[in-house]
Amino acid sequence: MQRHTTIVADISAKVRASYDKKTPFRISHGSTNSTRHSLAKRPNVIDTGPLCNVLSIDKARRTALVEPNVPMDKLVAATLPYGLVPPVVMEFPGITAGGGYAGTAGESSSFKHGFFDRTINYVEMVLGNGDIVKASPTERVDLFDGAAGALGTLGVTTLLELQLQEAKPFVSTTYHPVTSVQSALSNLQSMTEDSSIDFLDAIMFSPTHGAIITGSLSTTADSPKVSFSRPWDPWFYLHVQQHTQPASTSQSSSQLVNFSVPLPSYLFRYDRGGFWVGASAFKYMFFPFTRLTRWFLDDFLHTRMLYRALHASAQSQRYIIQDLAMPYSSAESFIDWTGKELGVWPLWLCPLKQGVRSGTFHPHTEAKGHGEEEEQLINVGVWGFGPLNREEFVRQNRALEKKLKEGRGMKWFYAQAYYSEEEFWTMYNKPWYETLRTKYHATHLPSVWDKIRVDVAGETKEAQTSWKMWALRIWPLAGVWGIIRAMQSGDWRIPKRLKLDDIKPVEDGKMVKKD
Repeated sequence: MQRHTTIVADISAKVRASYDKKTPFRISHGSTNSTRHSLAKRPNVIDTGPLCNVLSIDKARRTALVEPNVPMDKLVAATLPYGLVPPVVMEFPGITAGGGYAGTAGESSSFKHGFFDRTINYVEMVLGNGDIVKASPTERVDLFDGAAGALGTLGVTTLLELQLQEAKPFVSTTYHPVTSVQSALSNLQSMTEDSSIDFLDAIMFSPTHGAIITGSLSTTADSPKVSFSRPWDPWFYLHVQQHTQPASTSQSSSQLVNFSVPLPSYLFRYDRGGFWVGASAFKYMFFPFTRLTRWFLDDFLHTRMLYRALHASAQSQRYIIQDLAMPYSSAESFIDWTGKELGVWPLWLCPLKQGVRSGTFHPHTEAKGHGEEEEQLINVGVWGFGPLNREEFVRQNRALEKKLKEGRGMKWFYAQAYYSEEEFWTMYNKPWYETLRTKYHATHLPSVWDKIRVDVAGETKEAQTSWKMWALRIWPLAGVWGIIRAMQSGDWRIPKRLKLDDIKPVEDGKMVKKD
């Protein structure tokens, strides 16, 4: 804690100096899980990278005290020896605890526990004027709720106390085949009421082929064991597709399929291949997409590497990578429109529990009446190549946003947003937000709108005048450059360096490897 206190004091002093000069600053975390392309150059950088440690685990209270740049795999590796695990674990291991709080993190356990910030007891923050404060559901509640999803525009998160729950060695997993979007949505909604289910999501491979995936924590492997973490293991979505497609198996389309998955492998089952977006790299490079090539290139196909390559290659400007949340009542028509207009399959479906709030940038709908719970949401993940033509790409994204708004939906802020400023503030409560920014001395910082908006004119000019952007349009330079930059980051070593399956119970308070 002494090291932590020293680092936070230094951050506080730098923030206060910035406040005195009324100059904005940029936080450097050392990594990103955003797909936004940034043109901004901000020389005033405050480095929070050293805040990357799990400081303590309290087994009796079932809590973890963690710094904001602790990634999910490091967090899980620290809690598992105590027989504990966070209730909501983001499914990409490189996403950090602070990122899950400052952004929107809803995963396959969020139908039960809500967004990631609902599992936080309190946060320590450096406000825009340099003050160090604590915020929680009982102290500075407006800041605690408002900063969740506000992308660090209300202050710098420097510490979080996370709730933990009992961990078990396996997740008893069931694939439930479905033959329509309507069937997937109705069954997902009813399954959210089943208290025996710990994890719940679905994949729609096409309008007529999908699978709901349920998981329950288990002390024993009560069905065939399968892992999704090792280089030779199948990618999770391909495994689901294979075992729920009648033409590929002897089962009928209605027969359930059961597997036992080690808990860490289940939590990060979408890491290899980045759900299914990694498959597009094979298409771009004209590589055969086989189990052998996936094994051979495994180091490059984890999400940390894929994010690095995506940004370095500038391909984020031609991918439609959007997470969108809406009420169940509008989801079917939205998915039908998406399939016809964008032609992007598979789609990810993930139920979300909203919870009652004082204010938030998280996707939400208004409660139906005073004191009533807000209605459930369904997250639709739309991830795939968009048009090569820039104007058509922007048009499709704008059409997507219009359709989403018609269905009372909202998007995750990690992705590109093409709303005009006026449109944006018709969806979010600007007076509430500006009141918070004034109260907590953050008016000199970039706003949420400033951080997420796409500068279409600026990107067009960059594409026309930058030799680098010109070169990256030449096949296969973008792909090769993306791989080179990702390798330089060193992220390709992380999956081998941190093997969660090698963890055994704690000895003398220290985490050790298996003999």
